[in-house]
Amino acid sequence: MIELVRYGIGRKAEWDAFVDNSKNGTFLFKRDYMDYHADRFADHSLMFYCDNRLCAIMPANTDAENVLHSHQGLTYGGLILSDRNTADEVCRIFRTLKDYAHAQGIPYIIYKCVPHIYHRQPSEEDLYALFREFDARLTARGISSTINLAEPIPWIRLRKRCLRKALESGVTVEESSDYEAMWRIMTRNLKEKYGVAPVHSLAEITLLSNRFPNNIKLYLARRGDEILAGSVAYLTGRCVHVQYTHASPQGKESGAIDALYAHLTDKYASRPYFDFGISTEQGGRYLNPNLIFQKEGFGARGICYDVYTLAVGGNRP
Repeated sequence: MIELVRYGIGRKAEWDAFVDNSKNGTFLFKRDYMDYHADRFADHSLMFYCDNRLCAIMPANTDAENVLHSHQGLTYGGLILSDRNTADEVCRIFRTLKDYAHAQGIPYIIYKCVPHIYHRQPSEEDLYALFREFDARLTARGISSTINLAEPIPWIRLRKRCLRKALESGVTVEESSDYEAMWRIMTRNLKEKYGVAPVHSLAEITLLSNRFPNNIKLYLARRGDEILAGSVAYLTGRCVHVQYTHASPQGKESGAIDALYAHLTDKYASRPYFDFGISTEQGGRYLNPNLIFQKEGFGARGICYDVYTLAVGGNRP
């Protein structure tokens, strides 16, 4: 028998412990990460008990149309599973989810999968259940660029030339806590090029890095006292995911980002994957060719971040 319970603050310790011992969970699913933006999302996270044993959780929220999302504040994150889950059990979990959604008047579920590069053990039972129990439709697919650090593809000549230039000009890379300096560079770049602000404010990224000091780290490329570029690394068990990588005009000229990535891929060479994140917009319909060309120049190749729409109660996505 499977029982579905909606998450409440009293279950925080149980939730977090399950994430720590799951086969496809990362620190992004810990409540201290998810709840930093609780004011923006109506949390509707779910916990599944199989014969009184917590066997799965699903970070989720609902929107103004009562659509259930596997959480909009996270890059990825559908059903988080344990080593004990079987394919049949996951199918039964999805049937329970469907019945629950129907009873709650939820018309659709928007489901973001956890890419396999984050899995500690094979964990694609949910993909089979999406097909079998919901006949789910793939409605968005972002392509990320990832390096297999065990068998890396060599950098292209342009990237090697820029790295050599950086090293010859005295660019060095170090871990730092100076998020304020990095956010000044990034905020200026984003405003000038796109007219937008960073997804995380300076206060938010500082809060999160303080809560997860072993998982969120800032690296800066310098020449003397001058900060040229920086990147925020999200460290999970099997993957280093870099984001917010930006350089000043002087940093772009000097190859500082190349020095930054050379340092990081060497430092974390013992982990299987180094992920640059997606180069797509509009649910994957638009591919930014210049952005993905840069990432592929470092030897990265494609990993998909998929989103499915699940129909509830006879609706069609």
